[in-house]
Amino acid sequence: MAGSEQLNQQDSREKYVRGWNATMIDIWQERIYALRVYNTGMLYRSVMELPVTADGRFTSFSLSQLFLEYGIWQDLGTGREVPFGNHGDIGRAKVRERRRWFSTKYYSSVMNLKDFMAESLGREFIGMFAANLDSDNLRYASKHYQRMGYTKTY
Repeated sequence: MAGSEQLNQQDSREKYVRGWNATMIDIWQERIYALRVYNTGMLYRSVMELPVTADGRFTSFSLSQLFLEYGIWQDLGTGREVPFGNHGDIGRAKVRERRRWFSTKYYSSVMNLKDFMAESLGREFIGMFAANLDSDNLRYASKHYQRMGYTKTY
């Protein structure tokens, strides 16, 4: 029972992480389109997920997404009209506005991923200890029961 429960936890973590990665790309592309952060469409097309690297149990993993650097400047509302070293007075009315396509959903989504992983790993951790403290498991693991030929079947 404990072994299949552990595999279910690992499968659910893998599915969640891969789904989260793909969902972030969808959200960003929708936001780019909705906020009209496109002139040539290069930013929209540049958003992509990179392969997920993880250990076999998805207790440690690495996620990466990629988009043009231009997208960060759109999110911040800055660009070529503000020269380096200028502290905000550009000599005319600022034309560019922030178009928050990237940062608004990203932080909350990362926190959701963190909470899911904490809960999933916590359940798996509890399951490992529950199996070790089960009275039947302890009894069948004793030398007496092993000499008698008893083994626990799941």
